[in-house]
Amino acid sequence: MNDIKHDIKKRHKNLTEFRYIAVGFFLTILSGAIMLSLPFSSRDGQWTNFLDSLFTATSATCVTGLVVFDTFRHWSIIGQLVILVLIQIGGMGFISIGVAFSMLLHKKIGLRQRDLMQESVNALEIGGIVRLFSVIIRGTFLIEGIGAVLLAIRFIPDFGILRGIYFSVFHSISAFCNAGFDLMGINEEYSSFTKYVADPLVNITIMLLIIIGGIGFTIWNEVRTKKLKFSRYSLHAKIVISTTLILVFGGGLFMYIFEKSNTIAGMDTPGAIFASLFGSVTARTAGFNTVDTAALTQESKLLTIVLMFIGGSPGSTAGGIKTTTMAVMIIYIVSYMRGSNGCNVFGRKISSEVIKKAGMVLIINLVLGLTAVIAILATSNMKMDDVLFEVYSAISTVGMTTGITRDLNTVGRIIIIIMMYCGRIGSMTFVLSFVHRPDKANIELPEEKVIIG
Repeated sequence: MNDIKHDIKKRHKNLTEFRYIAVGFFLTILSGAIMLSLPFSSRDGQWTNFLDSLFTATSATCVTGLVVFDTFRHWSIIGQLVILVLIQIGGMGFISIGVAFSMLLHKKIGLRQRDLMQESVNALEIGGIVRLFSVIIRGTFLIEGIGAVLLAIRFIPDFGILRGIYFSVFHSISAFCNAGFDLMGINEEYSSFTKYVADPLVNITIMLLIIIGGIGFTIWNEVRTKKLKFSRYSLHAKIVISTTLILVFGGGLFMYIFEKSNTIAGMDTPGAIFASLFGSVTARTAGFNTVDTAALTQESKLLTIVLMFIGGSPGSTAGGIKTTTMAVMIIYIVSYMRGSNGCNVFGRKISSEVIKKAGMVLIINLVLGLTAVIAILATSNMKMDDVLFEVYSAISTVGMTTGITRDLNTVGRIIIIIMMYCGRIGSMTFVLSFVHRPDKANIELPEEKVIIG
């Protein structure tokens, strides 16, 4: 018995931060899948197929939003609450939930836990990490609470007091965590927020929740401490905020141009603007929709795939390769073309290590996504553009779909489950969790040139 305990402790100690996070999310998903498969989780009181339950649990924990059943029509209140808990755990990260309980119980947080905390939110340094988590936990519930109150102004008149409050809380958490799950099947199956396409209150509230949740927890801390003095922000914060603004409004502008004669053709100007901005914001990486995604023009679908691929920012509830990855690669390319001495922006130089990591994240996500697309196409009769949209929606934990999720075969669903899992824990975390990294540096070999281009 002592040998077994010693072996377990040794294995636990040898778990890298990457593997700890990967295993933690896996166990959370598995627990959720078991709960959702039980009869009390479905409206008809019947067992739900385990693969469908696993798909839903993965989508909720990985805050994606792809569904094989309409959330309101298939799942009971208990099932919906299980999904909501998984969304909250997935959005904040199970490490944050564990820290919250430790703080409530006044337990000491050791160095090992602080390393995990730093890795889970991509903090630049370990100093002040406990204080940062305190801000994250309190800020999360405050923002979700404010969002719920604002949504209740619209939902209580529409659905009654109790259901209106419940709907407000559910959608506020789902939006802040960039999850994309909704209960609007009460109006029409798989309708999402199409009923509120021109509603200023619902649109602005949901969009702000998505942006705040997806901008990164470390950015909150900088805004809290440095207020609106942009010049005092770190280089990371400056890149994140600038890139986010460009993507939100640039994406909205192109969406308006591409859809003005299509899905938003019959709307007045304010409604068309809301629909365009919502389409831009939700693609990074919330998964709601106010217009029919399947009806988008080909250029809008391609734009959406690009926005989904980029996603939100590091250390947030969002997925994708992250705003900083794309920004760093663009800055590097521009600097190289201009013959600049280093990769410079906002009066600072970006380190070569950061550039290497950005390139690695970009390539890994492209390769994983394209491999998944080929695998699904090889085992189904689906159209390539729909599969491409679905896969990058999954790996970027977005949840937008052209409607093929429910038509995926067993192989397709398993592939999408893996993509959602990779997207939430991070493609690099996923890959590095299988790689043994030696403590000692590798021997440096002789250098030789290779012709490129």
